[in-house]
Formats: sequence, structure tokens, C-alpha cells
Amino acid sequence: MAEAAGPSARLGGVRRRGAVCRGVLLVCLFALAGCTTLVSSVTENLAGDLAAAILENPDMDVVREGAPAFLLLIDGLLEGSPDSVTLLSQAALLNSAYAGAFVERGERSRLMAAKAKGLAERALCLGVEGGCGVAGKPFAEFERWTLALRREDVPLAYGLATAWAAWMQANSDDFNAIADLGKVKVLMQRIAELDEGYEYGGPHLYLGVFETLLPPALGGRPEVGRAHFERALALAEGKHLLTLVMFAEQYARLVFDRPLHDDLLNQVLAADVEVPELTLMNAVAKRRAQGLMETADAYF
Repeated sequence: MAEAAGPSARLGGVRRRGAVCRGVLLVCLFALAGCTTLVSSVTENLAGDLAAAILENPDMDVVREGAPAFLLLIDGLLEGSPDSVTLLSQAALLNSAYAGAFVERGERSRLMAAKAKGLAERALCLGVEGGCGVAGKPFAEFERWTLALRREDVPLAYGLATAWAAWMQANSDDFNAIADLGKVKVLMQRIAELDEGYEYGGPHLYLGVFETLLPPALGGRPEVGRAHFERALALAEGKHLLTLVMFAEQYARLVFDRPLHDDLLNQVLAADVEVPELTLMNAVAKRRAQGLMETADAYF
């Protein structure tokens, strides 16, 4: 457990800095004992820089074509440092983000989602006490584990929760995968309790989606979901455009609120996409908003 706070803190620091790729690798010419630590630090920083360079690029076509090479590079870095919590977390983030933005649903989507979830689970196992194999625990035991999480565990816990949710989406035709929703929801609720503003209100964004997956007659709670979306918007201060898109698509369409739907999407279309750590996803959100507006007349 002594390593938990360190890797989590480094991961949060790398992602918050929003650094661009330095393009220079230091050559290690020191004694072997000291070199191992230095190489580990350099590779972790490189992974963070690559992730930032991808996530901050507004050109979706460039990222679509170039990111697979970065994914292979990080796989190679992991071969040399398989127990690096930071590398595992960055690899999970990039695989999940790329699949969500550019891969159509199907076998490739399922493979990438499974890879991202596996990487996030390995990072959690190494970085959080009791995190090994936690996804497979019975619900009651899993829930007790979430209650023991601390604020410093949020980056790794959130990494698992988001990769897990993406994996469920990729396997939405598999009842066994959808059955995990209760665990993911409990985990995200705990993360929101510990740090609701993490990743621009990300925990509330996901909770809003979870509550609006179904209409009220089938167990959905759209008004609870709306409260989560509104809280996420307040925390993001208009920077996270995907929150506006999901609010429109998941809630406004579910309750057939056309004025709210169009207002939210018009805000996205008028917004600047370039925000540290969010530029790529904002570009994806803007393209999604345009598509939703084009189909609005047919839907409503």
C-alpha cells in the first residue's frame, strides 16, 4: 500500500499539467542501479506527454490516423515497465479514449474496451489497497471496498470506473456485462463523494448517464440524472462540452424536451473546443452535437 499515494499522485499530476510531447529522450549513461529508476521516470513522463499531445489535439483526422502508433509505443514501454501504475493508467486512458472516439461498435471495439479495462484493473491492483481482483468480488464485498477508498485513490478508481463503463457499452448486447452496472454505479458514487470535481465533474457526468439509460417505466430516474448533469455543468464551468451533449442526448431526448435539447447543443456548437486535456473530446462532442441537431426533427 506504500506505493498507492505516490503513483496516483503522479498520474494526477501528469494529466493536470496538460504537457505537450517534449520530443527529446534522455540517454541513460549511469550505473545500472540508478539507471532503472531514471528510465522508469523518463518513460512515465513520455507516456504522460503522449497522452496530453493526443487529448489536446483538435484535429480528429490526425489523431485517428496517428494515435495507433502511440498506442503501440506505450505497449512497448509497458513491456519494459509492466508494474508501472502510471504507464498502466495512461495506456488504459488512451485505449479507452481512442476506442470511444473513433472505433465503430463491433469486435474491435470490444477488444479495445477489454484491453483498457484490464490495464485499469492492473493499475488499481498495484496502486490501491485491496484493489486486486475487486471487479469480480460479490456486490456486498465490492461495496464495502468502495467505502474504504480515500481521496488519493480517486485517479485510479475513476480510471477503472470509466474503462469499465466503456467496456459495458461495447458489450451492451451481453447481459452478463450489463449486470456490472450496479458495481460501476456504486464506485462512481463513492468517487463523487470523495472528489466530485475530478476531471471537470466527470463523476456526475457518468452518474447522469447511468440514471438516464432507461425510461422511468423501466427503472430509470431521469430527474435524478438531470441533477447530476447540472452539477457536472456547474463544476466544469462550460469547459467540458461532452457534458452538454450527453445532457441533451440522454436526458432531453428521453423526456422529449426539444427546447432544452436544442439549447444545450447550440451551446456546444458555439463553444471553443481548445481546453487543456479536453480538446480532442470537445472536438468529438462538437461533431456529435451537429449530428444530433441534424436528426432532431425526425426524433421529436
